[in-house]
Formats: sequence, C-alpha cells, structure tokens
Amino acid sequence: MPSGRTHDRITLWCLPAVTGLTYGQTRSSHLTLIVAGCFLFSGLMFGPDLDIHRSYHFQRWGWLRWLWLPYQKSVRHRSFLSHGPIIGTAVRILYLTVWAAILAVPVILVAPSVWEVQWSLSEVARMILRSLSLHSKEWLAIFIGLELGAMGHYLSDWTGSAYKRIQTQGLRKLLSNSVNKRPKTAKIFGFFSSKSPPKRRRPSSTRRPTSATNSKRNTAKKTKGK
Repeated sequence: MPSGRTHDRITLWCLPAVTGLTYGQTRSSHLTLIVAGCFLFSGLMFGPDLDIHRSYHFQRWGWLRWLWLPYQKSVRHRSFLSHGPIIGTAVRILYLTVWAAILAVPVILVAPSVWEVQWSLSEVARMILRSLSLHSKEWLAIFIGLELGAMGHYLSDWTGSAYKRIQTQGLRKLLSNSVNKRPKTAKIFGFFSSKSPPKRRRPSSTRRPTSATNSKRNTAKKTKGK
C-alpha cells in the first residue's frame, strides 16, 4: 500500500488538475473554490484511512481525534463502508453530521439565556433545510470535492495492490487465475443441481444375512440335532 506521504503527494499533484477541470466545467469561481478546498480537505484529513489509529488522516485531527474512535471500532479497515466509492464518503459525512448535531444541541439550548438570541431546535432545522434547498449546487460541490479526494486514495491503493501482485505472480498468471476462477453463483447453483452421491455398499462381512442363508443355517442346525 502507498504510505501516507505518498497519498499526500498524490493529493497535492492532482489539485491543479481538479481545479482546472472544475472551472472548465462550471465556469464558476466559487464552485471551483469549494470543490478544490473539499478535495484538499478530504485528501489530507477526511479520507478513508480514518478507520485506523496510525494514519495521517486520524493524527491530523489533533485534540479532536477522539471523535473518530467510535468510527474506528465500528468500521473494519479497508471495508466497503470506509473504502467504498461514494458510500465511504457518505458514511463519513453522516457520522460527522451526527457528532455535530450532538455537540450543537447543548449550545442551542443554552444560547437564548446567555446571548439573548431566539434560537430553537425547530428553527435551526428549518434553517438547515432552507440552506439545502437554496444552495443545492454548493452542497453538491462539497460532496463532489470530498469524493474526489477520497477517490484519489482508492485508486492509489488499488493500483499499488495490482502492481505488487504483478511483481509477485506475474501478469500472465494473474490473468489466468482471474479467468479460471468460477463465480460464486455458479458454485451455488452447481451445489443445488448436483446429484447426490451414490450410496456406498457395505462390505460382505458387515452385511446382514439374507433369508436364504438364514434358512440354510436353520436346516443345518436341525440335521445336527437329529
């Protein structure tokens, strides 16, 4: 796997390309700034490696690292929930949103008495929903930037794994193994469609005597008795 420094270099090298492509597609400076900033944030602090304790992503959160400890205990390293395309970024956003809501509730409840502001949970919820509807492009740009930053991590991991397999096994052997592998569905259907194996016949020493042999033994006993 590429090291943390290698992932950082990939993020910084790709930043100009992401910025240029975004501006070429949107022709908007503020959307380009949002995508580029979220791409940089995701590549350096909000990437898939938050699921392990020793990663650069986790260490860069400083004294807020404790926020990600339950996440690390709940998500297995390199699982689909952390390293899966789109779903990994969505899970991390949802997780951080839950923490933000938990920490914001006490502030919202105390704010009216301390700062004399008219805040309530329902009012804050309406503000958030209004922002999502009025600034949908900006929220979409945030998600795209975060996903692009994580995608650079996915692709570099997959490329590194494939390169190591080619070095150890060779390209021909790797391709032949992938071709010769049977899909799981074929194994499942083959299991149900396979005929039951024929019953094994017991050896003659363990078989029960037939009726004919039993009658011969009985007649032999009678003749001996006479």
